[in-house]
Amino acid sequence: MKIAVFGRQFKEDASPFIKEMFEELHLRGIEIAVHESFEQYLSKKKIKTYSKEFFTADQPFTSADFVFSIGGDGTFLESVTYVKDKQIPMLGINVGRLGFLAITPKQKIKEDINALLEGKYEVEDRSLVHLDTDEDVFEGLNFGLNEFCIQKKDSSTMILVHTFLDDTFLNSYWADGLIVATPTGSTAYALSCGGPVLMPTANNFVITPISPHNLNVRPLVISDKSKLSFKVEGRSKNFLVSLDSRSKTVSAAAGFSIRKEDFNVKLVRMEYYNFLDTLRSKLSWGQDIRN
Repeated sequence: MKIAVFGRQFKEDASPFIKEMFEELHLRGIEIAVHESFEQYLSKKKIKTYSKEFFTADQPFTSADFVFSIGGDGTFLESVTYVKDKQIPMLGINVGRLGFLAITPKQKIKEDINALLEGKYEVEDRSLVHLDTDEDVFEGLNFGLNEFCIQKKDSSTMILVHTFLDDTFLNSYWADGLIVATPTGSTAYALSCGGPVLMPTANNFVITPISPHNLNVRPLVISDKSKLSFKVEGRSKNFLVSLDSRSKTVSAAAGFSIRKEDFNVKLVRMEYYNFLDTLRSKLSWGQDIRN
């Protein structure tokens, strides 16, 4: 078995658990590939990875049975850009804050490694959005697990986003921006802008305006078989487009559209994990003295 490991800096209290993880993988005879910059960070913290292969964005790992993402949900989203369409199951190890994607607590790392080896887990497919543009804005990484977003570039004026659903005019959103979220992304930026929560395996997108000028404009749930296209107007000649945490400045004259990506991301789910439990925990549902 081979496991590729990607991660970011973490708090000191996570160090013993990360050290134990690498020692357990080595003890089990598992081949390890580590992201080059993460390896350098771990070396400074005197954590031995036992890795013989190191990868970067320019030199990705050759193969793997699983990918471990060590951090929070933001780290997991970045890990997806390394996996791409390889269809490798991903396990998110939570040493950050929120954990809708990074679901393994650091205290359960060793337990989850045992579960992987014993086959006591499930794999859940998560859909992505795909961006089609006139130019290669994101250098081939034209997909996002959470959301696609159009936003104004400065703080002075709103933008007008003319939106078309399957080439039929839907609406002109006069707002700070517009979010198209996957079910996974429905608990992220879209939620903070008033969008609904979707179950992770729903076959839908959510269109959510950001601070719309017309208060009667509300989020809209559509089929993920649909295509969305956009034309943007505003005083500025440029605006921002983003896929998850990656943002680029584009010209208002640019043409672009959104559809469902041809491949999915595979998330490892352990037997103890339940999405509804996570919702209640992370969003503090029901936490009232009257309950």
